[in-house]
Amino acid sequence: MINTQIKPFNATAFKHGEFVEITEQDVLGKWAVFCFYPADFTFVCPTELGDLADHYEELQRRGVEVYSVSTDTHFTHKAWHDSSDTIGKINYFMVGDQTGNITNNFNVMREGQGLADRATFLVDPQGTIQAMEITAEGIGRDAEDLMRKVKAAQYVANNPGEVCPAKWKEGEETLAPSLDLVGKI
Repeated sequence: MINTQIKPFNATAFKHGEFVEITEQDVLGKWAVFCFYPADFTFVCPTELGDLADHYEELQRRGVEVYSVSTDTHFTHKAWHDSSDTIGKINYFMVGDQTGNITNNFNVMREGQGLADRATFLVDPQGTIQAMEITAEGIGRDAEDLMRKVKAAQYVANNPGEVCPAKWKEGEETLAPSLDLVGKI
């Protein structure tokens, strides 16, 4: 999936108290995070989505839009948003993918279950997948680590010829791969 283009889709999302239509064309031109999760009204999912909501303003400042996606309907997203304090703080798109089109496009549909895997994709402004993470059902994701990956991906995109080493944090030294570095790291 890395370095592949996102595929065409259209869906209805819940955002800011409204239902809005979105397509892959709405994603192009800015950085995007697609956060797939199994289902609304569950257990690990609201902790992850709430954590992501806590980082949404910072992501927005970095030019990143967030799309949470499950195979629930946009109506279910609204009901969950209205009934949960944790989900109620979400200001990003909550995408209804009841047909499974988007989930299948990203290859994270659970065979025979109609539910998405717990997966995150970072997409650049050209629609190319730059990072992905998929975890087992009981393993929640961490928005802080996602932020680190966003910063690293944006740095690499803005600084051709440089790469970010393990545990790289914004402002730290990067590497410029060359023959001189072979065997010296």
